[in-house]
Amino acid sequence: MTTTTPSAPGRAATILGQPNQLFVLFFTEMWERFSYYGMRALLVLFLIAEASKGGWGWSREQALELYGWYTLFVYLTPILGGYIADRLLGTRRSVLLGGFVIAAGHIALFMETTTSFYIGLGLIVLGTGLFKPNISAIVGQLYGKDNEGARDGGYTLFYMGVNAGAFFGISLCGYIGEKISWNLGFGLAGIFMILGALQFWLSQGLFGSIGDKVDAAAKSAREALDNTPKHVVADRLKAIFVFSFFTIFFWFAFEQAGGSMTIFAADYTDRTLTGTSGLIFKIINTAMTLVPAAILSWLLFKLYRSTGGNYLMANLSLAVAFAIIWGLCLWMLGREFGMDQSEVPATWFGVLNSFFIVVLAPMFSKMWEEKWNPSGPVKFGVGLVLLGLGFAVLSYGSAGIPQGAKTAQVSMMFLTLAYLLHTMGELCLSPVGLSYISKLAPARLLGLMFGVWFLNSAIANKIAGSTGSYIDHISSTYSMSVFFLIFTIIPIAAGLVLMAMTPLMKKWMHGVH
Repeated sequence: MTTTTPSAPGRAATILGQPNQLFVLFFTEMWERFSYYGMRALLVLFLIAEASKGGWGWSREQALELYGWYTLFVYLTPILGGYIADRLLGTRRSVLLGGFVIAAGHIALFMETTTSFYIGLGLIVLGTGLFKPNISAIVGQLYGKDNEGARDGGYTLFYMGVNAGAFFGISLCGYIGEKISWNLGFGLAGIFMILGALQFWLSQGLFGSIGDKVDAAAKSAREALDNTPKHVVADRLKAIFVFSFFTIFFWFAFEQAGGSMTIFAADYTDRTLTGTSGLIFKIINTAMTLVPAAILSWLLFKLYRSTGGNYLMANLSLAVAFAIIWGLCLWMLGREFGMDQSEVPATWFGVLNSFFIVVLAPMFSKMWEEKWNPSGPVKFGVGLVLLGLGFAVLSYGSAGIPQGAKTAQVSMMFLTLAYLLHTMGELCLSPVGLSYISKLAPARLLGLMFGVWFLNSAIANKIAGSTGSYIDHISSTYSMSVFFLIFTIIPIAAGLVLMAMTPLMKKWMHGVH
């Protein structure tokens, strides 16, 4: 096999100071996250909905257990996907194949049979394993000596793409699933995954040999050029494993968003708005929906300008996706304005995380660059503490709920503030972690190390589902406040431990900041 030398990333055409390939990856990841979070927002609510309302009528415990197993495997398979990319397919082919497998999974969910439902979940798990670690690895491969300083900013922008997809997926799939039809909500997620995979496939020429499979001879040559001492590589791998391990304490609590926090929003939060408060919500929701859509449309125009007519079909597939987004947003907002009384969908609160990410990410990026840029362990520790404080707000807000109550009318303010604190914590941990892996991991193990990162996320997601399933037991035995207190204490304690490990972690990272 003949191996070509990847184009020097620094000489590529740029958008906002970043390689234009980053924005192809931005939109590909955006549509994949649209499909994943759009489906995830509906999963538990669909399972616990009564059969007369189109659901399966499961208990909360059963639904959260399935949610836990599903998210475990979604984040477990990336370690296999990273290995397949490193050894067999290369990162780019793995992303492409994974995207189409995910799309097939969503089509199966749309078919509305028990068998196709489980087949759909399985296909999404397999496709995500190929897709998730490798698209993150390709982002890192866009940067070399000429543009290394743009790496952290590139990952922050990429993370905005992740959350833009989550925002519209939860908002649109959640709304259509809850208000119109569960299977239409699932099906909508599949449409955007197909369009995302198509635009990535049609943009392959932009990447040159970036993300190609590297043969054994080229790997040996690359390793020979890498003169990093073996003990330094070993220490840096230790640092990656420690960072990855502590993400368990973050994601096991954070991922309550798709389980127990969704149930809290549905059954324990006052979501009915009338009169002036209803009108204010409609105006805020309109701004939250249309402003991000306008910003993303502008980025699409910038990508079109940068790639010219050479990738017309790729840009056309994106344009079709955005036409559907605009149409659905305007239909949804018009429908809500036509109603005298607004009931905020339970899935809407999941939108807050993504909205806060898009708003706060540039501010955090600026802060790291100009104001305060502590080492990785401190950033991770602060993220864990902020997450715990978010659950402290929920614990306080639910203090008045009677022991064992199945419904309540807690103010929306508590969930909103909790999501704000959780988002601030996430910005201290998740994009920072992705950037650190791309800096610390040797090139030959990059895909595998991203797989290790997601392996720990898998463990955390399973724990999240299992602990969330105790919501009824703990709230009836003790209280809802005690249930959320669990997710307050554990992340804060883990964050303080990791911050105390800063001197050791700095030693292991050998100068990487």
